[in-house]
Amino acid sequence: MKDDAIRPGFQAPRDQASHRWRTPRLAALAVLLPLALGSTAQTSLRWQPSPQATRLATVVTPSLPAAPVSPHQIAYAPPPPRALPLAPSFDVHRFEAMAQAMVADGRVPGLALAVVKDGRIVSARGYGVTDVGQPEPVDAHTVFRLASLSKAFAGTVTGMLVSEGALRWDSRVADFMPDLRLSQPGAAQQLTVAEVLSQRVGLTHNAYDRDIEDGADYRSLVQRLAYAPMKCAPGQCYAYQNVAFSLIGDVVFAATGRFFSETVARRIFKPLGMDDASYGLEGIENSPRWARPHVRGGRGWVALTPKPTYYRVAPAAGVNASISDMAQWLVAQTGHRPDVLPESLLATLHAPVIDTPTEMRGSSWRRERLGAAGYGIGWRVYDYAGHRVVFHGGAVQGYRASIALVPERDLGVVILWNSTSGVPSGLMPTILDSAIGLPSGDWLDLDEDEVDLLYAQQRPAQATPSQAGSEASTSRAKPE
Repeated sequence: MKDDAIRPGFQAPRDQASHRWRTPRLAALAVLLPLALGSTAQTSLRWQPSPQATRLATVVTPSLPAAPVSPHQIAYAPPPPRALPLAPSFDVHRFEAMAQAMVADGRVPGLALAVVKDGRIVSARGYGVTDVGQPEPVDAHTVFRLASLSKAFAGTVTGMLVSEGALRWDSRVADFMPDLRLSQPGAAQQLTVAEVLSQRVGLTHNAYDRDIEDGADYRSLVQRLAYAPMKCAPGQCYAYQNVAFSLIGDVVFAATGRFFSETVARRIFKPLGMDDASYGLEGIENSPRWARPHVRGGRGWVALTPKPTYYRVAPAAGVNASISDMAQWLVAQTGHRPDVLPESLLATLHAPVIDTPTEMRGSSWRRERLGAAGYGIGWRVYDYAGHRVVFHGGAVQGYRASIALVPERDLGVVILWNSTSGVPSGLMPTILDSAIGLPSGDWLDLDEDEVDLLYAQQRPAQATPSQAGSEASTSRAKPE
């Protein structure tokens, strides 16, 4: 299962004297956290601040824990004590109109959007239909596959266990999986929990993903890791994984005595009120309302039956959730559910562990906006025009998803849609630009007149952000 930008990139080994974000800009904004493994070696990652963001890294709260990495690969810029206001151009009703415009002419069958600001759900709505063949409206409780957005759930639940002492970030995976083998001698015995979750296993990128797509089961692929080519020793380079990432499920099972999906449901879904969320093909098919995947056919969109393929690597790609669920996830990930996810845990999860410069290529908004990119614990971390953005994308058989957190603005956004369309991908950078106050990039191929009309139609009925938030949980879009 691929997230929206998966590319290999060689990284400097960890025995180098430094490990820097590759950006020509010189202003350093990252502040070092103490290191989890007890080493005193510290090296900063380079960060380009905006004038408003220069406060972000002046103080590290003493209560923040050590970082889950090797001695040369971590820095963290904490959010400001008070969130900066959104730019005047930020208008959630216009984003809702953009979402409606995308489904109005069938460019996307169905879509859901959630926006959370200062811990308050400003919008969580559905648009379009669940199935073009048997159309029902997408609403706030329609369930989608999250694809690689699932990785943040794996990182988070593991972090909870680390906080409780059931695991350590430097715990060896082989202690929980003694039969694990990698092709490089001794590599399996070196591999740590943190290295799995930060995509530093050492394999070539997306190892055995094609086999997953061909129907291979997870257990057989774990055995075949013994023969998979390695580009470096564990911890020394980045390469995106799904099979190897899912080793964390076995670790969690061994540490807790509970199945991985059960642990996530008990520790995250239930306490956060993610009542529609589930794992696996059976989970989505048993949902009262769920969005079918769609691909392009000769006469337009064609609905498919979901495949079990990437559900077999549950930690990497197994979560199903509604936009209502994801709004609660945003509330927690932006720091407003400390009873479940404390600040110290979020600080660790959202810290960049290793740089991923290839992320700055590909889509036009990445090329134009990103000054640096890294991978944390199940999250990507970007320098987005000088502002820290915690991000992940996902894509699997007729589903796409995107999530972003902007800590300095205390903002969270998630977009889910049930097709292979690339059109909604431009909505996220459009929202980020507006929140930060950047000139709007040309990221969305939409008819502005159509957006203006839809905006005018819905604006009077949703006069204030607070009103929009109060309606978010029950709003239903009519099928087009």
